[in-house]
Amino acid sequence: MNLDFERVFRQLTPLMWEGVQVTVQISVVAIILGMIVGLISCFMVISRFRVLRFLAGSYVWVIRGTPMIVQALFFLFGLNQLYRGMLPWIHNTFPSLVEVTPRVLLSPIAAGILTVTLNAGAYFTEIFRAGIGAVDSGQSEAARSLGLTPWKTMYKIILPQALRISLPPTVNQWIISTKDTAILSVIGVGELMNNTQVYAFGQFVFFESFIYVGLWYLAILSVLMILAKKLETWVSYDRKN
Repeated sequence: MNLDFERVFRQLTPLMWEGVQVTVQISVVAIILGMIVGLISCFMVISRFRVLRFLAGSYVWVIRGTPMIVQALFFLFGLNQLYRGMLPWIHNTFPSLVEVTPRVLLSPIAAGILTVTLNAGAYFTEIFRAGIGAVDSGQSEAARSLGLTPWKTMYKIILPQALRISLPPTVNQWIISTKDTAILSVIGVGELMNNTQVYAFGQFVFFESFIYVGLWYLAILSVLMILAKKLETWVSYDRKN
């Protein structure tokens, strides 16, 4: 068996840089949107309105209870199939939209961002809910006794502490979501894993290629793991003092 790491390094590195850019862009956008979705969903979960609790709980249940690969395939192929089936109705009902109606609802990149966003959002829901639950309830009672409204109590007292408590698991979720972008290779997103697979199957160099992409993921995620450890240390120190 002849292994040629030097050739793989030389030929695959440009593809890796392209894949890293896509991976980072998707993970950053999806994490930011996921945190927004998770915060909104968290407020719905702890709401006193049963309908909101049901909707948020159903969202978390479905996303956490189904494989991410199924979701990615559904958002790209399933939703686009549904959209194409609705196009004749849209054109007949709104003739003025014929020229501006896109033929595809979601591109692979858009479907990938949607998939990672909804997954991250479901887990952020539980992270933020746990953070809010970790804040001493006596602070809420003290705030109400001072005349603060429930919204001001949450915004000024509870939420800042909850977000600080949630920092380490938030960074851990960022690590998980970054790794999850590799699943998007199944829908043709040109991220790290997809570019590696294209090269490996085209050149029949699987051993070297997958070791190489593993090292790239290890380097990227090691930075995030170091950051997570520092944040965890900082939060623990801050809470003790």
